[in-house]
Amino acid sequence: MARATLIGFSAVVMWALLALFTDASGRVPPFQLSAMAFTIGAALGFVARLAGASPASQAPIPPLAWVVGIAGLFGYHFFYFSALRNAPAVEASLIAYLWPLLIVLGSAMLPGERLGWHHVVGALMGLAGAALIVTRGVGFAFESRYAFGYGMAVLCAFTWSSYSLMSRRFPAVATSIVTWFCLATAVLSLACHLLLEETVWPSGWLQWAAVAGLGLMPVGGAFYAWDHGVKRGNIQVLGAASYAAPLLSTLVLIAFGFAEPTLNILAACLLITAGAALAAKNMIWRRKAPAVAVEP
Repeated sequence: MARATLIGFSAVVMWALLALFTDASGRVPPFQLSAMAFTIGAALGFVARLAGASPASQAPIPPLAWVVGIAGLFGYHFFYFSALRNAPAVEASLIAYLWPLLIVLGSAMLPGERLGWHHVVGALMGLAGAALIVTRGVGFAFESRYAFGYGMAVLCAFTWSSYSLMSRRFPAVATSIVTWFCLATAVLSLACHLLLEETVWPSGWLQWAAVAGLGLMPVGGAFYAWDHGVKRGNIQVLGAASYAAPLLSTLVLIAFGFAEPTLNILAACLLITAGAALAAKNMIWRRKAPAVAVEP
């Protein structure tokens, strides 16, 4: 389980590159960028199959698994982009970042899972850290005129948490199925782009490289790793540790000169790290079984 949890957490690390690659991709509209990146993500899965690294499942795929996968990947991005179009980015992002907490709380309804106080407190500490990063410590204000955008952000959070929790109900479905989820999301994103946006292509090799990076990692490879993690890892730990994504993203932007280090970031680092450690305390400090005395 620990190995699968680490694989799942690698998705969080890849998602930390989302802001950097998106910024470097130029002025490509969101749905167009999503279509391009998910096409690369799907191609990644097909290449893995051809290389024999990700064999396709021979078992029949339940129809609900298809619905969950496609609705999860496309629905999350559709609601997130809609939220940013109809509400201030700070408030919309903060609401959307409720999904790790929802995963931790929702895991209590999964068979065989046990939700402890440390999972909930760890996730709440992560949420507080994420709030410091998103708001930059200057607070936030919800206004009624942005109610539709806030609603889209709520749906965004529930969509991704539901996708993550329900994916765990299909452990027999091979992770290679994510290839088709990515392809379907690319097609649906293209349809939204043609209906809602004007096409703007990347300019220069750096912007094209950023698009490729998106498809290979945060909007591609990360979903394969996340699928494996939520199906076979510790889902409560993954949920709490997911709050590392905005922190790591900010640290990456600082490293590349797009942001400045602040005390708020330091405080967020401490909150998120401590929260993740608390949520994972049973994995980190496993109790050893008492030794059984053997009679001579």
